[in-house]
Amino acid sequence: MNKLNLDKQECEFLNSVITHWEKEHLIDNELAQNLRNSCEIKGFDWMRLAKYSFWIALFCGMIAVGSLIINDAVLDWIKSLYYAPDIVISISSGIMAIALFYIGRRWEKRHPEKVFSNEAIIFTGILFTACCIAYLGKTFDNGSGHFSLLFLLSVFVYGFLAYRLDSRLIWLFALVSLGSWFGTETGFQTHWSYYFLGMNYPLRFVLFGLILVSSCYILKNQKWFAFFWELTYVIGLLYLFMSLWLLSIFGNLGSIDTWWHIKQISLYYWGIISAAVAGGFLFFGLKNRDVIAREFGITFLLIFIYTKYFEYFWDHANKTLFFAILGASFWLIGSKAEKIWNFKRVS
Repeated sequence: MNKLNLDKQECEFLNSVITHWEKEHLIDNELAQNLRNSCEIKGFDWMRLAKYSFWIALFCGMIAVGSLIINDAVLDWIKSLYYAPDIVISISSGIMAIALFYIGRRWEKRHPEKVFSNEAIIFTGILFTACCIAYLGKTFDNGSGHFSLLFLLSVFVYGFLAYRLDSRLIWLFALVSLGSWFGTETGFQTHWSYYFLGMNYPLRFVLFGLILVSSCYILKNQKWFAFFWELTYVIGLLYLFMSLWLLSIFGNLGSIDTWWHIKQISLYYWGIISAAVAGGFLFFGLKNRDVIAREFGITFLLIFIYTKYFEYFWDHANKTLFFAILGASFWLIGSKAEKIWNFKRVS
């Protein structure tokens, strides 16, 4: 009989389930033992090694290209490319991107088990797509500085490719491009001043994150969106909570110079608002069994609390007392978490 090759945590979980079934007399002792013998712990996490190896390979490839560029002959060739029309570079990059997406798609159908090598090919295609759009922008640049339109174009290009290729990786770049478009467009509309409708950048992205999260709930039951729903939800919450964290530190101030000349305690209400939003998502997640909202809520609630602790007490408290309180708080959190974990395991 071929045994299941599982991670240590997966094997321990399976054994705990089998033990529970055995105690509840849902299965007899012999069947329980046979089920335990049907799995074994992996000797090495080859999947993780494969994942990191492909990313390192891409990184080394970029270093290799950089090293090649240093060569005098290659530098002379690149100088000649400098005079190549932007539209030629754009079209060439687009052709390379199409070829890579085609190869990646075919490779994925033939070898679906090679997850990371497939993603590496798709990722390279994404980079060539970005190059294609950038040089397309240079081709039609009229000096207006309205380059946010390139990010908007990227949203539609990546969105279309993600939908056609069923790729969450490309969808991730569509969401990043959407955030980039929002930030640069609001900056362009205000001639790159500090405020847009009275909001600095962190506050703008709080609004952006709320819109993205709300859109997830509006589109939750749409079939075409189901494949991308969870990723969009996570990225929306990430936009929201990272912006709230920055807002709790800098407030709605437009420049670093202004921030340096005020007392951090004067921005306390932004910390309260941020903590309240995190607490709200935590409560919502617990009530509706929304694991993502719950995890984001508890994680960023702790981040907000400890950020304020460092802001208010680092310069004023005795360092021995400071770290003693910090250590005691983490010990308390750890003991409570351990108690909850043991309660769930027994129940």
